[in-house]
Amino acid sequence: MSRASKKFQKATEALLETLGSRKVKLDEASKYMASFDSSKLSFAYEALVLARSERDVETTLKLANDFGIPVTTRGAGTSLTGSASPIKGGWVLDVSRMNRIKILKGKSMAVVQPGAVVKDIQDAAEAQGLFYPPDPSSQKYCTIGGNVACNAGGMRCAKYGVTRDFILALEGYLPTGEKVSWGGEYKKFATGYNVRDLWIGSEGTLGVVTKAVLRLLPKPEKTWTVLVAFENDLKALEAVQRLLLAGQNPSILEFLDTNSVYCAEEIAGVKLFKGLSLKPLLLVEFDGPASVLREDKKKAIEWAKAYGLAYREAKTAAQTDTLWSVRRKCSGAMFALGDAKINEDIVVPLESQAKFARFLKQLQKKWKLSMPTFGHAADGNFHVNIMYYRDDEDQRRRAKGAVNDLMKKVVALGGTISGEHGIGLAKTPFMKYARNEAEMAAMRAIKKALDPKGILNPAKLFDEYEVWGKRPEKVNLPWDKKPILPKA
Repeated sequence: MSRASKKFQKATEALLETLGSRKVKLDEASKYMASFDSSKLSFAYEALVLARSERDVETTLKLANDFGIPVTTRGAGTSLTGSASPIKGGWVLDVSRMNRIKILKGKSMAVVQPGAVVKDIQDAAEAQGLFYPPDPSSQKYCTIGGNVACNAGGMRCAKYGVTRDFILALEGYLPTGEKVSWGGEYKKFATGYNVRDLWIGSEGTLGVVTKAVLRLLPKPEKTWTVLVAFENDLKALEAVQRLLLAGQNPSILEFLDTNSVYCAEEIAGVKLFKGLSLKPLLLVEFDGPASVLREDKKKAIEWAKAYGLAYREAKTAAQTDTLWSVRRKCSGAMFALGDAKINEDIVVPLESQAKFARFLKQLQKKWKLSMPTFGHAADGNFHVNIMYYRDDEDQRRRAKGAVNDLMKKVVALGGTISGEHGIGLAKTPFMKYARNEAEMAAMRAIKKALDPKGILNPAKLFDEYEVWGKRPEKVNLPWDKKPILPKA
């Protein structure tokens, strides 16, 4: 047995002796589902820790630091980039069982553990007349710890912002196992460095969150939804600018390009406008007091008439659900265009969206691949879905070339390579486009200062990894969009 193997064995024996077999799993069957996240890039590792308390987290990190064992922290595993895949082996620290939620109505706050599911937090808040806005598409499954790790967003970012905007405080452990608190149950905090915000979006490389204090808002009184069709993608994105420059503040402003609409209409069978098909759409939602909503509705309809081809408003909950069906079904229907998807979450500034639309058409023509695109138009966060067939070597080559061109162009337009998914493994080859050497050096220095032995989620963010060379696991996860195939 090598020296490294003996070290791992000794460390894992100490972990098992301290926490017990109920919390430490060594068999392959127990470990398998925690060997990958939603990217389905699986890696072997030595032990799975099912943390149920802060002591479990502290013990795991102290032993890992003493022995130099890599630790990858995870919640539900909904990350799309491989950020929760244990590429360096070691131990996986699963905090999903730490899921308590406490609503402090008088303070308009929620105190939650990292394994609390986002939808459960929202439901608990709404039961008290309060509102937690961030709403990633995996909200029924994803945990707040994971949302903190990648600074998750969602559709309501248009009005309310992202996870960072609702984090008042974080508590947890440094990679050394030392406990720290960044803020508390108060709304002002100017005592020393703001390490709290360093943890947010750090993808579990700087510390392990065991408690978060969230800012809550009053629950909106009413909502109103309208779907608008446009002549082409460019006209739709120009209309986004006109709506926002007119001072409108929708809670949701979703863009679906012509290809996405094709997937919804022709493959999934969603029909929303009689006599009008294959036109890009904007799905717009407003919320707030009834008096304000009346004025928002009036202005939005004037805008839709001025710039759109047709519009359809929802007057009942059932009609709202009908309008949302096009957004929900387009993603699964994309698999009729290929059995593999590169789902990017790039960001471009508002003023560059028209240029981006033109570029995307050129990109599809150059690489001869379909790239249905939808996303959060108000903040320029678009999901470009490059569809291809994985077993076709030429299509894999073209998909790789397309995503490389995409990332270069996005940065050239003043944007960035990720708005809410993070870097993980999948986007490490593109960090060189988004960050210069000085910025990368600064981030490495922060990592070294907080994690001197480099044990916490190693090889993420900084080390280039070619995901193309690794075949994803063939497994259906609870949040996977089921493929919708063309009707016979």
